[in-house]
Amino acid sequence: MTDIKVLHQQDKEQFVININEQQALLTYNLYDDRVVFTHTFVPDSLRGQGLAEKLVRSGLSWANSANLNIEASCWYVQKFL
Repeated sequence: MTDIKVLHQQDKEQFVININEQQALLTYNLYDDRVVFTHTFVPDSLRGQGLAEKLVRSGLSWANSANLNIEASCWYVQKFL
């Protein structure tokens, strides 16, 4: 699974990975110059493949490149801060 594509759906405030009609996602809320990452979810059948980490790294990369202040109410994202 080296060609996993993370999609940023800004209109829905989420990052997603679609695999076999299933979706892993990282949600956030954007407030002016601040982003709060709220939830990470990976379906049971897709766990153990590093998808959550890939989503979080993509989200943090986007937030950093946009010079946003980063917060997380999601415990998984907090591990990366």
